[in-house]
Amino acid sequence: MKNRLVDGRFVRSVLALLAVMVILAFLTDGTFNSERNLTNLSRQVAINGILAIGMTFVILIGGIDLSVGSVVALSGVVAGVLQVNYGLGTLEGSALWVGAFVTIGASIFTGLACGIFNGWLITRHRIAPFIITLGMMVIARGLALIVAKGAAIAPLSDAFNSVGQAYVPPLYSLILIAVAGLGGIALRLKATAGTRREPLDWLMTGIFVVLTLLAGWAFYGYRGLPLPVLIFAIFGVIGIVILQKTRLGRFVLAIGGNPDAAWLAGVPIRKISFGIYAAIGALAGLSGAILAARLNGALPTSGELFELDAIAAVVIGGTSLRGGIGTVRGSILGAFFIGTLNNGMSLLDITEFYQKVIKGLIIILAVWFDTREKSFTPAKK
Repeated sequence: MKNRLVDGRFVRSVLALLAVMVILAFLTDGTFNSERNLTNLSRQVAINGILAIGMTFVILIGGIDLSVGSVVALSGVVAGVLQVNYGLGTLEGSALWVGAFVTIGASIFTGLACGIFNGWLITRHRIAPFIITLGMMVIARGLALIVAKGAAIAPLSDAFNSVGQAYVPPLYSLILIAVAGLGGIALRLKATAGTRREPLDWLMTGIFVVLTLLAGWAFYGYRGLPLPVLIFAIFGVIGIVILQKTRLGRFVLAIGGNPDAAWLAGVPIRKISFGIYAAIGALAGLSGAILAARLNGALPTSGELFELDAIAAVVIGGTSLRGGIGTVRGSILGAFFIGTLNNGMSLLDITEFYQKVIKGLIIILAVWFDTREKSFTPAKK
């Protein structure tokens, strides 16, 4: 019954997203639904989507992480310093690619270190996640400004920039999407095998087919699948599998649902919580590297309000801020919803001031509907 409710909510969210896309296509005279714009939209969503995957696990255990935007900036600055100041971007031949991988690894390690610091204070010293991550948000932003001396660091090497700017060739992109689509449909049908398939099951399968065809059309018609989107998809699959198919995922849901009962059941709450904060730090470090590569420069002021977009994606995707209820696929959908709104409002020349108001109202509405749905209980007979 619970899965039916989750599937029903997911279907409604997908239909709402498709409706918004149709409306934006009409208002922009077809510009929004062009192959180029949809490809660029997916690339823009990738960074927030990666953060949203990590934020899903954080919120599911009843926590919060307000530092990810600043950690993105700090990790990007570290990448810029290594590329420009320490010469990793000026190497030649194969050494240039080695320098690019070292730079990406350093960015991830920077984010991981911030996440470990947050997790250690939260789990070992029982300090509220809101306070710790708020402090880290300020510290990481300050360190980014200090290291970069308040200025942009550029240019970066083409080898490093490929992580944010490269595309998988259109034909190979189409093959990847086809394989992923057929695999997803097969898993969906296998999950409902042996049972009576209801209209909701067929609707879920149909939606998956439509989204697969839309992705194949957009990526094949432009330049191919952007590498950041491929990275986002890989982490999305990993997150979905962990949460839905592993014991760790069940532990995460148990911690957020009832931490006292989870503790009595022997769930290692501290270790899991520590690992989740470390993981979202590493994901923020990866996002910082991707953002710097996409911009061909490291900006100490980048990543502002990224934490709010990630939280918004998770909330819109149906994850409860109280913890214990939510899905990674919902957060991925929420990231695309936020990205679609940002992209559409930009195409319609809506100023940034009004964009913030509209996004804030949507977040409030999402939480309001979620609260009403959870608080509704049928009358007892």
